[in-house]
Amino acid sequence: MTITVERLTDKTLKDRGVFNWPIWTKEASTFDWSYDETEECLFLEGQVTVTAKDGRKVSFGKGDFVTFPKGLSCTWHITAPVRKHYNFK
Repeated sequence: MTITVERLTDKTLKDRGVFNWPIWTKEASTFDWSYDETEECLFLEGQVTVTAKDGRKVSFGKGDFVTFPKGLSCTWHITAPVRKHYNFK
């Protein structure tokens, strides 16, 4: 399962309605997470490294548009507090 990290233009983000999505915040912490649905999110603040159960690590932060696939199990390690728009589909 692949976590996708992209940089999208403001126009693309606006066209997709990203700025109208809910916002989630979380302090620096480490926790396990599993995705029952695909999640798309735009990181407004923060720095995160996610480690998938197979050991692959992906890091991302402010300005990154990240897609987490349905069925992914991973561990989040937040090193700088996160603020992100998110959408499940």
